[in-house]
Amino acid sequence: MNEQHPTPRTTGPTSESAGRPLLVVMGVSGSGKSAVGAALAQRLGVPFGDADDFHPGANIAKMSAGTPLDDEDRKPWLDAIGRWLADHEGDGGVVSCSALKRSYRDRLRAHSPTASFVHLDGRREVIARRQASRPGHFMPSSLLDSQFATLEPLTEDEPGVVLDVDQSVDAIVDAYLATATGLSDR
Repeated sequence: MNEQHPTPRTTGPTSESAGRPLLVVMGVSGSGKSAVGAALAQRLGVPFGDADDFHPGANIAKMSAGTPLDDEDRKPWLDAIGRWLADHEGDGGVVSCSALKRSYRDRLRAHSPTASFVHLDGRREVIARRQASRPGHFMPSSLLDSQFATLEPLTEDEPGVVLDVDQSVDAIVDAYLATATGLSDR
C-alpha cells in the first residue's frame, strides 16, 4: 500500500451493472468534485453535470455572503440533481454534488436508486490549499470548517468508493477505474 495515497476503500454493495455507471462525485468544497467528475465522465464516455449549476440563485447569494446553507435550502437543489440522475438511468452519467450527509445521499437515491458515490476525501490542509487556488468561486473558504463539521462519510451499506484527493485528477480517475473494475469482478 502506498502510504501517501491510501488504497481506495469501497463501501456497501456495488450498484454498477454491465451498463454505464451513474455516479455522484461527493466531498467538501475544494475537494475537486468538478474537476474529477468532468474527467471521470470524459473517460467513461457519459454526460457530466456540475451541482453548482443546479443551485437556485437564493442559495448562491447565501453562500456568497458567507452563510452556510441549511437543509431546507438544499432540498430543491438535491431534488434537481436527483432528477438529473434519474434522467440518466441506463445511459450513465457523472454529477458532482457535495452530498455531505447521509440524508442528502438518501434523497438523491430516492430519485435514482442505482447511483453510486465517489467520495473525494482528504485532510483539511490539502483541501484548504486546493480551495485557495479557486479565486472567485461563490463558496468562500470561510465555510470549509462548516463543510467538514457536516460531513458524514459513506457507510458500509452505501454503494461507493472513497478516494484520496492528495493526488492528480488523472491519478484519482485511474484509482476509481481500477476500483470499479475490481467491483465488477465481485
